[in-house]
Amino acid sequence: MDPDNDLPAFARSLGADYYGVADLTGVQEFIHEQGGDRVAGYPRAVVMGIRLLDTLVDALEDRTDLTGAALYRHNSYDTVNAALDALALRVANTIQREGYRAFPVPASKRASDELIAGVFSHKLAAHLAGLGWIGKNCLLVTPDHGPRVRWITVLTDAPLAPTGTPMEQRCGKCTVCVDICPVHSFTGRPFHEEEPRGARFDAAACDRYFKKLEAGSGPVVCGLCLFVCPHGRKKKRRSSEKLQK
Repeated sequence: MDPDNDLPAFARSLGADYYGVADLTGVQEFIHEQGGDRVAGYPRAVVMGIRLLDTLVDALEDRTDLTGAALYRHNSYDTVNAALDALALRVANTIQREGYRAFPVPASKRASDELIAGVFSHKLAAHLAGLGWIGKNCLLVTPDHGPRVRWITVLTDAPLAPTGTPMEQRCGKCTVCVDICPVHSFTGRPFHEEEPRGARFDAAACDRYFKKLEAGSGPVVCGLCLFVCPHGRKKKRRSSEKLQK
């Protein structure tokens, strides 16, 4: 097997819409601070993404549409995360059969209530692999579908070639994700790798909002910062322009 050529095709055959390899050697200290010894020390990350369905993301616009919110939660969160976990396990098993270590990181599993984070940042891997930039909403924003993608990572010591380098942010002066947040959890500052997440995002405020939703009777879903991003709505605008011609 030629991992650099065969792994991307294998991942896409399993449903991945995005595939990249990130060089982690320059961010080991950050990785150790977040995830500890178990995830630190891997020099590469295979990162894969599944694009969300626009019909479901667009349903988030109407906050009174509980059916749309419930369908988004089921298909764009629970189902996609399960698919990503299965995808990562298959890719990790393939890497292991080639004689290398492979550690699949869960798609969405909180490891620390204090940090309100998992053991590893999929967004970091996707950013380092050149698949997008970290937006003002603290999501990974792709050039073609914005933040309408969920991610999964397999950490490995396989000698894979990195697929890219960090992409410059393209948010410009746009603040629509900042403005729409129900609890004003974003500061609007652009991403700078030397700054802590708290400079851009109040994760505790977001967490309290979700706990409030959990105490209610409706679906536990927000996603407004994902829905409103212009980079994710480009295709919708192009379709509308075609219909108007």
